[in-house]
Amino acid sequence: SSSYENWSRQELISRIKELERRPNTSAKSHAKGPSSISSAPQTNKFDFASYPRRKIALKFCYSGWEYNGLAYQLKPTPLPTVEGVIFEALTRTKLIDPDAGYDGCDWEKCGRTDRGVSAGGQVISLWVRSALEENMDGATSRPEFDYVAMLNRVLPHTIRILAWSPVTTAFSARFACKCRHYKYFFSSEHLDLPKMRDAASRLLGLHDFRNLCKLDPAKQITIFERRILRADIDPVDRSTSSSPSMYVLNLVGTAFLYHQVRHIMAILFLVGRGLEHPSVVTSLLNTKAGAEESPPGESHEVVDRKPEYQMADALPLMLWDCSYSDEDIDWRTDGHEPRNTQSADTSDDGRGIYHLLHTIRSRSEIYLALNQHFLDAASLLFPEPWTPTKEGTVGIRYGGKVMIEAPLGGGASRRLHQYVPLLKRKRLDPIDVVNERWRNGKGFRRDQRKITVDENESDQEE
Repeated sequence: SSSYENWSRQELISRIKELERRPNTSAKSHAKGPSSISSAPQTNKFDFASYPRRKIALKFCYSGWEYNGLAYQLKPTPLPTVEGVIFEALTRTKLIDPDAGYDGCDWEKCGRTDRGVSAGGQVISLWVRSALEENMDGATSRPEFDYVAMLNRVLPHTIRILAWSPVTTAFSARFACKCRHYKYFFSSEHLDLPKMRDAASRLLGLHDFRNLCKLDPAKQITIFERRILRADIDPVDRSTSSSPSMYVLNLVGTAFLYHQVRHIMAILFLVGRGLEHPSVVTSLLNTKAGAEESPPGESHEVVDRKPEYQMADALPLMLWDCSYSDEDIDWRTDGHEPRNTQSADTSDDGRGIYHLLHTIRSRSEIYLALNQHFLDAASLLFPEPWTPTKEGTVGIRYGGKVMIEAPLGGGASRRLHQYVPLLKRKRLDPIDVVNERWRNGKGFRRDQRKITVDENESDQEE
């Protein structure tokens, strides 16, 4: 592929070395004279307009640690984006016109995931080339393209198309979604799970989450109310994890704010380590007087501005599922239309998708066993560093001192000499101040650049 902006650094280096090893074919062609050049076969450009199109939804999974997030970026990124790789696969299979771009195929995603975040059931909707051709009586003459197999043949193993569905022309992967289900995996070592469950239960219902997200002033958001339908902390199924201490936060909501799940998990970690009381969640949701009802024996101050704190690590987070009504979505794994065939052959498990993912999981279990043995070898020479602190929480011995350890998920943590409670920390500026500062700064400069570009294009047309 020649879409180099989606290549990793190592792939680009390998490509350059490959090109340097090749002979100078251009010089050889000129040496043979103009006749040899003119006789070279000419490739005709693919005419997308001559083929029928249909709107579909694609369901797919991806390993977030391999990518610079889901959304395609206009500027170069250190790692490829998931959308960029899928877009290239769609153009290579000639399912979409690359010249028309994302807007030309009405590309929409259900939920954005940032760098390092994975997905098990992400969904996009778009217009693609179709194999269906209607006869005189309106019936289709052949089955549809096998979109799943076509795309998986050219996609890397870290992105797998799981299914596709025909949708109406008005369907939107974003706005038709009924709810989104996120999972955050973590080890329960040195964490108080009952307290974490108490804190998580306070998230249920409709609340203002301005203190549990990252503000993006470019979006100029002023409404931060979101509805949480489920907030459970459950043990991970032993059949999918060899660690008995592995747990998962199952968080289901109708919509989510920027980095909302990772901010929520950061607070739950502080509660689980004993650094905060579960009631801190209610306080953070109490953004104005009377916004939250205080349970018996608790009182909560108004927290109208977000305290400074670090959000949880991205690696353990997964967008597990995007839910749609049965009237909108009919997932299938091949090109057969139900009305045209009585049964589709699924004996190959989706062209090896299950076998491939099972192989990847088996290999990861080998890495887990190896890492466990590295730890076992170290345990013969070094004691465990965890020890109680004078505050009664779990600390860590480091440099001859006992320090407070604030977990961040994914094996990451912060070592602190002293812990400052959340509600006593410095608070960020109010939302309206941040939004106005952006409008008068970056937003104003962006609008000026856009006006300049429009004026230059207008002058060229004249």
